[in-house]
Amino acid sequence: MSPLVYYLAHVAVLAYALVGGVFLAFSDFIMRSLSLISGHGGAEAMQVINREVFRWVFMTLFLGLAAVSLVLVLHAAIWLDGAPATLIATAGLVYLLGCFAVTVVFNVPMNEALAGLDLAETSTQSYWTGTYLPRWTFWNTVRTIACGLAAALLLFGLTALSQAQQP
Repeated sequence: MSPLVYYLAHVAVLAYALVGGVFLAFSDFIMRSLSLISGHGGAEAMQVINREVFRWVFMTLFLGLAAVSLVLVLHAAIWLDGAPATLIATAGLVYLLGCFAVTVVFNVPMNEALAGLDLAETSTQSYWTGTYLPRWTFWNTVRTIACGLAAALLLFGLTALSQAQQP
């Protein structure tokens, strides 16, 4: 493994865990807390959160990991073999499919739908409690698990790679 990709992979382990931690907080207590706010307060708070998430720190990690994951998959497929290749490539694929793709296909469209709703409408409360909260939280939990699994697989892959290179 090239030194650049090797160090990038180590940073990715931490970044996968950090992004997964953000998602875990939402699945574990933030969404539950927002569901307990009376009236349209929870929906309004989530609308604000969805606008504020575009700050550079989270988006750099989230989008950067998609690119890094693709590099890891390609590098493992082309230059590595055996268990390290399988673990490292799988880590990248788990992030790309279980986190990035889930976000694009499920969570973002729900966020956009919520953003377009008028908080004064009764249909907004119905969407918030009947659709958004359960579905968004389910897919967010999938993202949480994917990030944790990607971090573990990549860590195991780097360990296996180190052991394979020892005399």
